[in-house]
Amino acid sequence: MPIRRPRDAEADADPLDAAQADRVRAVLALGGVPQDDLQDGLQQVRLRLLERRARGEDPPRDVGAWATVVASNLAVDWHRSKHRQERVSERLTLLSAPDAQIHDGPESGLLALAVAEGLDALPAAQRQVLILRHYADLSVPQIAEQLGIPLGTVKSRLYAAAKLLRERLRVEEAV
Repeated sequence: MPIRRPRDAEADADPLDAAQADRVRAVLALGGVPQDDLQDGLQQVRLRLLERRARGEDPPRDVGAWATVVASNLAVDWHRSKHRQERVSERLTLLSAPDAQIHDGPESGLLALAVAEGLDALPAAQRQVLILRHYADLSVPQIAEQLGIPLGTVKSRLYAAAKLLRERLRVEEAV
């Protein structure tokens, strides 16, 4: 008969709370990960947190910020592995899903699609900081710390990303 050991409640606990998990899913979706793969991405983030714990590393100071950066990196990895047309097709599916939070009519849906396509067109580094700043709601210093890059680099990437996205949306509006 096997000997049962008392289980450690902390080891069994989900390393992310519900709000952090929702934030991770949002960052993955905004990064271009298809809706069908969002749960896998969330599990990857949880796995990385558990691996840190298993290696005896200290937990991140801000688990939510750390998790969104990991999610952003996963989205960048996914983004690199797919062809552009496949990404646009997946975004259309995501935007037309019945649980999509677009309730303001066709104009809002078109704007969301234009923004999604604009995000797809950004270089990966610029897309990453823009999503972390405006969708994951991290501050510029938090982004710099989590990505391990200088504050000025974050600011310049944000500026360049916003400029390119703004130009892209103006072109889309004119057409």
